[in-house]
Amino acid sequence: MGDDRAGLAGPATEDLLRRFLDGRPEATARAYAADLSDLARFLGTPLPQALATLLGDPTTAARLALDYALELRRRGLAPATARRRLGTLRALLATARELGLVDWTVVPPGEEEVEAALERSQEPETPYLFPRHPDEVDRLDLQHFALRETLGANFLAPVESPVRVLDVGTGTGQWGIEVCWEHPEALVVGFDLVAGRAEHPSGYRHVRGNLLQGLPFREGSFDFVHQRLLTWGVPVAAWPGVVAELVRVTRPGGWVELAEVTRPQQTGPATQAFFDLIHQHLAVPLDLDVTDIVFRSLDEYLRRAGLEEVARREVVLPVGEWGGQVGTFMATDFRTGGARLCEVMQTRSSSLAEEAKGLLSQAMDEFDQHRTIFPVAVAYGCKPA
Repeated sequence: MGDDRAGLAGPATEDLLRRFLDGRPEATARAYAADLSDLARFLGTPLPQALATLLGDPTTAARLALDYALELRRRGLAPATARRRLGTLRALLATARELGLVDWTVVPPGEEEVEAALERSQEPETPYLFPRHPDEVDRLDLQHFALRETLGANFLAPVESPVRVLDVGTGTGQWGIEVCWEHPEALVVGFDLVAGRAEHPSGYRHVRGNLLQGLPFREGSFDFVHQRLLTWGVPVAAWPGVVAELVRVTRPGGWVELAEVTRPQQTGPATQAFFDLIHQHLAVPLDLDVTDIVFRSLDEYLRRAGLEEVARREVVLPVGEWGGQVGTFMATDFRTGGARLCEVMQTRSSSLAEEAKGLLSQAMDEFDQHRTIFPVAVAYGCKPA
């Protein structure tokens, strides 16, 4: 026991480990010490540095706990052993909170979260900018409700009584589920890297896959193909090929619809600076669009892919209480989406992440003053019969 504490650097972490281990039954203290040593081996650092990493901030601690849980699963440890080791981290953090070393708590991931993360770790790498996070479900649904309310419908293409519908980049699947309700005779397929809701209508199916590797459907399979809000998930150079793939799986006489947003307008200085920071350090390295070329080219992509009767409509989504319910939805979307981007920035640079967090906080105060808006373009076209 003394050997484990001797290597700690700094009185705070030394006191933390002493308070955590002392007073416990010898077998329990020995098991806890072994668990913490295993965490240090996982990180490839001495124990003091491993503890310092764990206590850094809640985002880092949560990510470390999930990564460690995945490692325990990959090693094939007994579930009871894995749960005990994660429980050790939770107990240590509780002691750190009691000592005033941190003012936050982190709950180690449960079995379902570990399973989902394990599945994601086996997926091909994609450039999608937003990290997968439990709050993404709510955020994506808010986007859906705001856009549906503004458009007055789930889609604008003149599609009547579709039999087979494909929603590419379906996210939570809410769009496809609602189309099932509207067209109970249709089969609606949601295609995405991760599964959507477990509960859905009988006419809804989910297919997992990577759009950038092509769609796993036969040519001419669908009456209507829908895709939206993937500007920050598809590299600029890949867009013509992606649209051509959407057209390939559409039947002659069927329709394809695209919808994308562009950078917000009527913004304050903090909002502008926040997007400049995200673009420079996150989007540009992934070859994602930061010049609005995708937004401007949606209808042209459809024409180049051979579609006819191509039409384009632009609307705006208000951001802030000034915009009523839709504005409130979009402000929440901006806040939660911005928080996810700050987490990604944290993996690049702590100082940049802090700068982004500060700008995000200031931006939230600018929306009503400047009456900020997000322009949205919707383009659709028909495949020649």
